[in-house]
Amino acid sequence: MEQGNYTMVTEFVLLGLSQTHEVQMVLFFFFLLFYMIILPGNILIVLTVQRDSQLGSPMYFFLANLAFLDICYCSVTPPKMLADLFLHRKTISYSACMAQLFFLHFLGAAEAFLLMAMAYDRYVAICKPLHYTRLVNRRVCCVLVGASWGGGFIHGITLFALTIHLPFCGPNVLDNFFCDIHQLVKLACADTYMVELLMFLNNGAVIIMSFALLLISYTVLLLKLQAQSSKGKSKVASNCVSHIIVVFVMCGPATYIYGLPFQTVPMEKIVAVFHTVIFPLTNPMIYTLRNREIKSSMWKLIRKHIL
Repeated sequence: MEQGNYTMVTEFVLLGLSQTHEVQMVLFFFFLLFYMIILPGNILIVLTVQRDSQLGSPMYFFLANLAFLDICYCSVTPPKMLADLFLHRKTISYSACMAQLFFLHFLGAAEAFLLMAMAYDRYVAICKPLHYTRLVNRRVCCVLVGASWGGGFIHGITLFALTIHLPFCGPNVLDNFFCDIHQLVKLACADTYMVELLMFLNNGAVIIMSFALLLISYTVLLLKLQAQSSKGKSKVASNCVSHIIVVFVMCGPATYIYGLPFQTVPMEKIVAVFHTVIFPLTNPMIYTLRNREIKSSMWKLIRKHIL
């Protein structure tokens, strides 16, 4: 549809992960198997924390919210990607593309802010243990989680508002398996330098700021570790290692994708698969596998309601 000098795009064509049918079938069964194993695990984490009164500490409250966020995040792009693996021509409507973009960045930013809240919880627990119940009570935890969702919404709606006004000149092929900002900016035909700069500053700033603050906080904790006794060191290390792993797992690929200028970079599509499909569902598992209390509670829940 023509409007002035621009074309009103009604749908986008996705090139997907591969054009070979055999490769697509292998990918489909791999991702399906992954979801059948990992997704129920995340749901089990949420149910375990919710039902076990012994897991009422802020750390488990944040963990349950992280698992729930990851479940939502992995419901944005993978279902469409799995369905497209059976199609020769993969398309997505304009409205669905914009919705996908909004929820992807809304939930992604919310998770980054939630990781910062979890870092604050660990900092207070380790560096100010005598003031922990006052600084990290239930009300503070709810405020931090609400602020994470609110900050993610502001981030997502800002990028959505910037993107939805982009004009397109006709090309509608996205070399990816989902809609994302830097792919759409390449198709815009007007002078989009300022829009592109605003998107980069907004998107890159959130990732880089979160990554920097998280690294600073855990650096402080590691320095604190040197002044602890052997028993204290073991406790601090156990609490920090899982957090540090998740920070690098989430922020590393995100920085690679969104922290770089808007241009095609090698392996971008592969990194995007891990960032949007694989890593989010494994984050809560990283915390869980290193925690005896929640593993014991999960096993009790399984024996009681399933076995």
